[in-house]
Amino acid sequence: MVKKRIVITFPHELVKEPITYYLVKDYDLVVNIMKARVMPNEEGLLVIELTGEKDNLEKGLKHLRKIGVNVQSLTNDIKWDKKKCIHCTECVGICPTKAFSVDRKDMTVTFDKSKCIACGLCVDVCPYHAIEIIL
Repeated sequence: MVKKRIVITFPHELVKEPITYYLVKDYDLVVNIMKARVMPNEEGLLVIELTGEKDNLEKGLKHLRKIGVNVQSLTNDIKWDKKKCIHCTECVGICPTKAFSVDRKDMTVTFDKSKCIACGLCVDVCPYHAIEIIL
C-alpha cells in the first residue's frame, strides 16, 4: 500500500461528476479529502490523500488526467515564516490537526509540519501573511 497527497483542479463542467467515486469504485483507492472548494460554475479544487496499491494509484491518476482533471503532487504543503509571525495565535484555533500550537509558558506559536494536511485554513486567517500554501 502506498499513500500520495495530491491537489486536483477541474473545470466547472466536471463539478457535478463523481470524480472521487470512480477512484474508490474502479481503482480500489481510499480517498481522504483534506480540503475541498467546489462551487457551481467555478473551477473545483480538492486536496486529497489517496491510499492503495501502487498500480491502482497510477491507473487512477491516469484516469483523472484523461477526463480533464489537473493533478499535482502536494509536496511542500505549508510554509510558515517565523520572522513574519508575531505569535497572535489566530492559526492555532483554526487548525483542525493541531499542527499549529502555542507554548503557554512564553506564548509562542510552533508548527509541526508532520501533522499538517495543507487545508489552507491557517493561510486565510493569518493577518501577517506569515503562512502560505506551496503547491
